[in-house]
Amino acid sequence: MTVKQLRAFLAVAQSLSFAQACARLHLSQPALSLAIKSLEESLGGQLLVRTTRSVALTPEGETLLPIARRLLAEWDNAEELLRQHFTLQLGKVAIAAMPSFAANLLPVALKAFRDNHPKVNVAVHDVINEQVIDMVRNRRVELGIAFEPDALDGLDFTPFYTDRFVAVVAADSALSARTEVSWAELLQQHFITLQRPSAVRLLLEESIAAQHGKLPVAFESHQLVTVGRMVAQGLGVSAVPSLCIEQMKELGARCVALNEPQITRRVGLLRLAGHKLSAAAQALGDTVMSVSCSGEFTPNA
Repeated sequence: MTVKQLRAFLAVAQSLSFAQACARLHLSQPALSLAIKSLEESLGGQLLVRTTRSVALTPEGETLLPIARRLLAEWDNAEELLRQHFTLQLGKVAIAAMPSFAANLLPVALKAFRDNHPKVNVAVHDVINEQVIDMVRNRRVELGIAFEPDALDGLDFTPFYTDRFVAVVAADSALSARTEVSWAELLQQHFITLQRPSAVRLLLEESIAAQHGKLPVAFESHQLVTVGRMVAQGLGVSAVPSLCIEQMKELGARCVALNEPQITRRVGLLRLAGHKLSAAAQALGDTVMSVSCSGEFTPNA
């Protein structure tokens, strides 16, 4: 039993006329008769009694009529719903992003996405870098935004840009007037950073270990906002990805270029390799790529 056969049966059953049903469905009479015959054969019995002058329903045809109406209505509703999803008139998508991106650039991308697709719901998971990767791998989200993983293992990574870490100091600090500061100078201060297993914390520790040894942590927090506020209050210094510069400024801290060593890491979009994205996820990914690749992420921004 196919949708085409049900539509043919319903058109004849409602009009009790093959001629009217042909006109309604834009079918030839042989094609309509074949659809009805095929439906009857698949169900095992006659649904219509046809003479040269009239068409009538058999008892089985009477039984099928309300069922056909309901099935076709549900099919049409499902077809329209999917059409709206494919054309992004409706839909939903989930994305995971590391906090430094989620709190800074992602809202700009979401605004651009919402302007174009106001009826698509977006669920944002603001989680640490490692959780972003896990959520994409476990299909809890279709898209992730994170630092480039050391091993992709079934993931596709499309880079936006290469981010450079910058020093964060208090506005009244002597270092705030500098255009550049070295790690050796920065580490003479109390250091404030994110708690493990934050990718930012681990990357900083790994990058300075050879030249400067262990990171001298005085304060640590799970939130970048808290780190920024503590620095602004003069409790110490920190280092964050350069895309956090505006956020640190809003919190009252100052960002300065940082070198010796210069720490960089690519940031980009993660998805399952070989996995077909939903229309909503594809559109959101394209928007995030467009906004991210057009941004300027320089230490003196």
